[in-house]
Amino acid sequence: MNKRTACFFLLIVPAYFAIGQDAPRPTETVKILVPQLELTPEIDGQLSEWKDFAFTDGIWDIYRLRHTFWYDGGRRNRLTDHGNEPHPENDLQARYYVAWDSEYLYFGAEVKDNVNDVDAPGNEPQAWYLRDSICFFVEAPRDEAPEYFGHGDNAFCFVADATRPDYAAWWRHGTATERQLEEPIPAEAVSYAFEFDPWGTGEADFILEAKVQMAPTLGVSDSRWTPPNVGDVYGLEIVHCDPDGGPYGGHFMIYGTGDDDATWGRMILTGPQTPIERRAE
Repeated sequence: MNKRTACFFLLIVPAYFAIGQDAPRPTETVKILVPQLELTPEIDGQLSEWKDFAFTDGIWDIYRLRHTFWYDGGRRNRLTDHGNEPHPENDLQARYYVAWDSEYLYFGAEVKDNVNDVDAPGNEPQAWYLRDSICFFVEAPRDEAPEYFGHGDNAFCFVADATRPDYAAWWRHGTATERQLEEPIPAEAVSYAFEFDPWGTGEADFILEAKVQMAPTLGVSDSRWTPPNVGDVYGLEIVHCDPDGGPYGGHFMIYGTGDDDATWGRMILTGPQTPIERRAE
């Protein structure tokens, strides 16, 4: 491959069946090449410093999702209609970004949404799935054991709430002894920012930029984790929640089928990449 060729593409590789699970599951997984950043970006809600050097694979909307092999026919990959909703592609669409360096995972998103809904009265702080949020599921290192969230699994969830409540940066994770723990991402391990209405097209549109330190998160979830190197393989799934005023609203589930980490994409850490070259005529 030419050095200047961008490496953010997907390949299909075999997956594994879970034992004892009745629900059908994909027999494939996605291979995702995630580049290393050479310069450390400032976390300020602007992705311009690093978006050209990160993994991204285009805009996701419900129409694109319905043609993926992990699509579940609208059971969870869906948008909800509470009346007076726009056409589906205008309800929710987003482009996601992922990168890494020696200390951090970097997450970004550019989102167009019709409603910002972060009000889930009476629900616990960990109920990010009842609020507009983007959650990056990471297994590090990835293994072949099918687990419905457990040892080595992490979910870094960012609620699109301008008031930045304590639960706006949330960490669901397993350990060697606990299947699922719920707590805020440790303050010293996370930095994140939102910019709302960045294009002047709607108050619910936003950009998310975040970085999560790996040692105090991935290293706590799985003692097998070691500082990252080119060639390491993690698991990756993105869950984007969009309730639009309902108690349990729509979701985009990308690169996987939910808590089953054997279906998550194979996130391979690569060396740095150069931006896509724009050739003169």
